[in-house]
Amino acid sequence: MADNNFYLEIESDPNNLIVVEEFVNYFSIELNLSEDKIPGLLLSVTEATTNAIIHANKSDKEKKVKIYVNKEDSKLIIKIKDEGKGFNPADVPDPTEPENLLKDSGRGLYLMKVYMDDLKYNITPDGTETILTLNL
Repeated sequence: MADNNFYLEIESDPNNLIVVEEFVNYFSIELNLSEDKIPGLLLSVTEATTNAIIHANKSDKEKKVKIYVNKEDSKLIIKIKDEGKGFNPADVPDPTEPENLLKDSGRGLYLMKVYMDDLKYNITPDGTETILTLNL
């Protein structure tokens, strides 16, 4: 039986997003994910990782971003953990509001909500976990 757990750790450098994309493609193939789920998953994981690198870890290469992937029954759970101070999701502007349509911030969170079946945050003393759940 295939292992349903995958792990990736990267330095907080936006150039590492290509590694994250390869990682998502790799575990998607290993877990036989349906092809229609992969683009949204790829987008969501790279958005969450981008937030972790840029907003949480401030692109500090000393700080790591850790990605844990776990397939449980018919759910795929992906945790992206940063080493930042945390944030209040309610403070992020809603990109669908007219005054925010041209702003860059908030779009990633919105896209994750659209493509994932669940989006949660676990703010801990040593960083924030963004928890993405996809029903398979």
